[in-house]
Amino acid sequence: MNKPHVPYAQREQGYREKALKMYPWVCGRCAREFSGKRLSELTVHHKDHNHDNNPEDGSNWELLCLYCHDNEHSRYTDNQYFAEAKPGDNGPKQTFKGLAGLADLLKKQD
Repeated sequence: MNKPHVPYAQREQGYREKALKMYPWVCGRCAREFSGKRLSELTVHHKDHNHDNNPEDGSNWELLCLYCHDNEHSRYTDNQYFAEAKPGDNGPKQTFKGLAGLADLLKKQD
């Protein structure tokens, strides 16, 4: 049976409130403390990157500041990219060489 659709903002607000009650208001990576207006800079990160996995005990959550959260997702994206790469593949192929004809142009000026 499918779960009823809950808008993301509403779902996020529910687990955010729970996480803020469960954990100290400290970033789990850089250890900065948050309070007052700056509390909005503290986010809930899903350790398994699945926003639908919200166990009541909070075992899939950690509080991260905006900067550490962005860094965590960037590293996750990079890991996915490199995991999908074939052996010997060094990333995107270069298709344009902006300075390819420079040597010839410099020779003509002599």
